[in-house]
Amino acid sequence: MKQIETERLTIRRFKGDDWKDFYEYVSNEEVLKFEPYKPFSEEETKNEAIRRTTDPAFWAVCLEENNKLIGNIYFAEGNFNTWEIGYVFNLNYWGNGYATESCKALMNYAFKDLKVRRIIAKCDPTNLNSWTVLERLTMRREGHLKESVYFFKDENDNPIWKDTYEYGILKKEWLYF
Repeated sequence: MKQIETERLTIRRFKGDDWKDFYEYVSNEEVLKFEPYKPFSEEETKNEAIRRTTDPAFWAVCLEENNKLIGNIYFAEGNFNTWEIGYVFNLNYWGNGYATESCKALMNYAFKDLKVRRIIAKCDPTNLNSWTVLERLTMRREGHLKESVYFFKDENDNPIWKDTYEYGILKKEWLYF
């Protein structure tokens, strides 16, 4: 796994001692509102930070100036040389363009160095911030999938179905910016 630098960010593999910064956002209900998991305890955060040190799908996004972990990107290979990208960031750093900047850098690396053919992303249609990032990345909305996924169940053990927007971009459409 290569380390990627931007003007303001370092995108790298997770380290075990990232857990304190990681805990700042994975314990926050507002941050996890659209994620498939509930807020983590300190112990769960420590274990997950260690697990991610060996999982190539998870990239730590850190401020260049002080190496503070402010978010992470999920980037994993699927079928037909299509990769999926997703991201979660500390609420204190929302609105600064960090998600767009880090995803753009990772996508440049993926298309140029990894020879990825296509990148997709999925998000909740009510998550305006997320799909705004995807559109800034010049990804196109390819579909609105109705009741396509559930993460949690109600008190009667019935799935709580959610809609999903799916975005995509091909290597030949990507402008290396």
